[in-house]
Amino acid sequence: MSDPFRLVIVGGGIAGLALATRLGKSVGRSGKVDITLVDKGFAHVWKPMLHCFAAGTARNENDRITFISHAAGHHFRFCYGEISGLDRANRRITLAPLVEQDANNVLLEERYLDYDAIIFAIGSRANDFGTPGVLEHCIFLDNVVEANNFNERFRHALLQAYGRGTPLDIAIVGGGATGVQLAAELHKALDIGSLYNFTPKTPEMRVTLLEAGPRILPSFPEDVSEAAHKQLEELKISVRTGAMVSGVDEKGFILKDGTRVDAQFRVWAAGVKAPDVTRVMDGLDCARGGQLVVKPNLQTTEDEHIFAVGDCSFIQDAPLPPTAQVARQEAHHLAKHLPAWILNKTAIPPFKFNNRGAIVALGSYNGWGTFGDGKTFGGGALHGLSARLGHTALYRQHQIELYGLPRGLIACFTDWLDGFVRPSIRMD
Repeated sequence: MSDPFRLVIVGGGIAGLALATRLGKSVGRSGKVDITLVDKGFAHVWKPMLHCFAAGTARNENDRITFISHAAGHHFRFCYGEISGLDRANRRITLAPLVEQDANNVLLEERYLDYDAIIFAIGSRANDFGTPGVLEHCIFLDNVVEANNFNERFRHALLQAYGRGTPLDIAIVGGGATGVQLAAELHKALDIGSLYNFTPKTPEMRVTLLEAGPRILPSFPEDVSEAAHKQLEELKISVRTGAMVSGVDEKGFILKDGTRVDAQFRVWAAGVKAPDVTRVMDGLDCARGGQLVVKPNLQTTEDEHIFAVGDCSFIQDAPLPPTAQVARQEAHHLAKHLPAWILNKTAIPPFKFNNRGAIVALGSYNGWGTFGDGKTFGGGALHGLSARLGHTALYRQHQIELYGLPRGLIACFTDWLDGFVRPSIRMD
């Protein structure tokens, strides 16, 4: 009996976990393919919800999927670690040493994993564009650890603001979906928190949203951008377009025109780039933003045994936006065609993206969406609740896909029940 084919998936985000789950049910169950999922965290969360975790309006304890238990139930293995190198000649990846942060002790030495094929699904990060001071003085929200760290600092700052009666200043760079939704979600957290009568007077929270371009939500139609801009201003969130940041210090942002925006919290949610590790991938071709360049069938241009999906990939002939929708469809494409490629050497056909549109939700205040044909249901009678429910439905669809229908519905029900037991925002 021949050894099973060794497939390694690096990254447990939307694309990576969906791919491991689907392949586990097919070729993993049969034992013909040994599937290993590698991630530097122990649990998966839906990345479009990170702004809710940061604001404390959602508790990631209820919304995360533990890799170890999920792998055990779906016929693949989980390996904790962060990739630090690739040896294409020997088909081997290197995992960085695991170091205990506080004590600086090495818990696990450098390790290696051999593969017959590897799929990179390592996502993306905000792009600082080399702006001085960003890395030293800004908060990023690219993963659940960063979102939790933000929330802890946010709660402590609110406690001080309540106790001292002083305002809390927050500035967010980036007028895309992440920045816009975070601004609204922070306002929602303060609105809910004020209902608990912590002190007689709710402190003032001054939020400023900085966007370098002429309008926020540039990927949406202009009428949606204008409506979202108006909604944020009604929430007393200052929206400044055409505001190019030239530097950051410990007190705030320095704009290109020489003015300043001082803030206690400085969040960077602008731009998208691949993790820096893609630059040291043993000669694989990278795009300008560090994404791995792939053919239309998602194989890298330099090595047919290496694939890339989601935000870390760049389709050479037809680049796609770094969205959850694209990542999910690419994962489904490979899950459908990889078994035949592995077992029968059947060529993988080109990936075809089906644009189903986009949705943005501003907390419980408003929402907008677009269909793939460009028609909006955001500027007229159907904006608001319908879009917000659509945004929630996308997350529930993701849960059901990973859990299966029975467990997915139970997860939805328990989340609903949890709302009757716990506060609506994280308070500890």
